Amino acid sequence: MIRTPEAFIPYVLAFATLLAGLLWHFGDAAGQLGYTVTYGQADIGGPYTLIDQNGAVRSNKDFHGTWTLIYFGYTHCPDVCPVTLSVMADVMDRLGTKRARVTPIFITVDPARDTPALMKSYVASFGKDFVGLTGSTKSIAAVTKEFRVYAKRQDLPGGDYAMSHSSVIYLMDPNGKFAMDYDEVAGPEKIAADIAKRL
Repeated sequence: MIRTPEAFIPYVLAFATLLAGLLWHFGDAAGQLGYTVTYGQADIGGPYTLIDQNGAVRSNKDFHGTWTLIYFGYTHCPDVCPVTLSVMADVMDRLGTKRARVTPIFITVDPARDTPALMKSYVASFGKDFVGLTGSTKSIAAVTKEFRVYAKRQDLPGGDYAMSHSSVIYLMDPNGKFAMDYDEVAGPEKIAADIAKRL
C-alpha cells in the first residue's frame, strides 16, 4: 500500500507536538534552577570605557585574561541589588583559590547619583575584589545597551526617584565573550559550582 504525502501529516504533527513539549519542559526545569536557557551564541557584551571607584578610567580591555561576573544596579537600590551583590560575594568565597581568576564588577544604572566616591564605599562592603564602575549618562547608556540591560527612572513622591532595572548576573569569559547568566535565586552554591567547572 502506497501512502500519499497527506497520510504522513498526522505523524508530523504528533512529532512536532512532542518536540515542543520536550523543549517547554526543559526550559521550565532550567528556569526553576535559576538558569536562563539560551540557544546559539548570545549577543551580549561589548566594548566600554567607564570610571572605577578610585576615579581611574577602566575599559573592558582591562579585564581581558580574567573571567568577570557583572551585575548592573545602583547604590540607592533598597533590595534586589544588595541581595544580588551579597550572592556574588558568597560565590567568590566559595570559589576558594580559584577566585583570583574572577573579577566581580558592579556597573551602575544611576550615574547621576553614583559617583566614584559613593561607589567605592558601596562595593567595599561586599569585598575587596569588587570593582565599581560609573561614568557619564551617555557611557552608561552605551554599556547597558551592549549588555541588553533594561533600566528606567521611576519618579517618586517628594522629588526622589528609583531605578527600575533588569536583574541578571553575567559571566563573561577571559576574552570578554558571554559565557552564562544567572539569577540570584539560583543561590551561591549552584552558581559557584557552575563557574568552577568553567575555570
